[in-house]
Amino acid sequence: MNLFGYGKTTQALADRFKNAKFYDDKVTKPHTNALGHKLYPTSMFESSHSQLEIPSPGIPPFHPLITQAKNLTSEYDFFASSMPYSVWITGTNGKTTTTQMIGHLLADKGCQTGGNIGTPLAHMDPHAPIWALETSSYTLHYTHKATPGLFILLPITPDHLAWHGSFEAYEASKLKPLSTMREGEVAIVPAKYAHIPTKASLVAYETAQDLGEYFGIDITKIAFQGVFLIDALLAMAVDKILFDRIDYEKINAFILDPHRQEKITDTQGRLWINDSKATNIDATIELLKTYSDDHSIHIILGGDDKGIDPTPLFEHLKRYEKLELYLIGTNMKKLTDFAKKYDIPYLECETLDRAIAKINQFHTTTSVAMLSPAAASLDQFTSYANRGETFKEGIAKLS
Repeated sequence: MNLFGYGKTTQALADRFKNAKFYDDKVTKPHTNALGHKLYPTSMFESSHSQLEIPSPGIPPFHPLITQAKNLTSEYDFFASSMPYSVWITGTNGKTTTTQMIGHLLADKGCQTGGNIGTPLAHMDPHAPIWALETSSYTLHYTHKATPGLFILLPITPDHLAWHGSFEAYEASKLKPLSTMREGEVAIVPAKYAHIPTKASLVAYETAQDLGEYFGIDITKIAFQGVFLIDALLAMAVDKILFDRIDYEKINAFILDPHRQEKITDTQGRLWINDSKATNIDATIELLKTYSDDHSIHIILGGDDKGIDPTPLFEHLKRYEKLELYLIGTNMKKLTDFAKKYDIPYLECETLDRAIAKINQFHTTTSVAMLSPAAASLDQFTSYANRGETFKEGIAKLS
């Protein structure tokens, strides 16, 4: 077994299947590390001597390892024959929360959550009755055989375009499971995809009201609002389909993860919002929609934008009369150019700590300050969680 990239997915496979070899760009010479894993430079891979290659999902299709591979198999396809009944959750935003909510509602039924949510398939229990898998577009791109019993698709908006090459390719990866699903299986998808051919029973939705009406769920009894309401309804729909249950008390007991529209009040009574998990423009727009045009808003933007055109974000930003941008990250100059084009006030801060310090000078109890970067974090942080924690620590230090 040859594994491409030394990541969580491939390390889990090596833990379970011995004699695996890793090929990774960061490796300069062959060696065996402290975990007993055999690592090699990517230049040493020889496709003629390989019968199976499994990539870390994040390795792009244009990488030399991928283009040379003759027997490339995704993690999902590798486990296709032994995978329990599975619910796949994908889309651009909300995948993690929806997957967590499904796991919460179905915990009494032995459901395990995994995939992109944090637990690789190699570390999941093959004897569990249900797997709920947060499924990335990367994984779906490389998957050809495995298929879900129940497919949950959240809205698709531009993301990861540098990896996929175009929005159309990204969208096609997200829609891929519809082509492999069989009669008797169910797919819940945004209404714009209701025309996609599939043998599965298709449930299409546009709004929370659509989902509530179709599944007989009273949305007024659900504690979550905005984007989280859709997440909750999709999770409840899974419970309804599989076990004919609607449990308002249980869904309302679910606790949201930090770093997604997380509200913080500082010592001066001012509101800050940690939305570090907003790694694309659609997530940032969704947060902004919860505030009216007359709100005074200080928003931190910037990071690794993954090649996305920020035009839709700035088209939305321009409707706010009392808004100022605090720009950070590797795409700061790009955002500056757009701020000038749309005549939106901005400050080039470069780093998060400087942005917090600048906002602190102008923020009041009647304004709202938010970190909603519309970009990934790895240009300056180890993860979106690290970025969010740094944000919260910075607020805590203010006097």
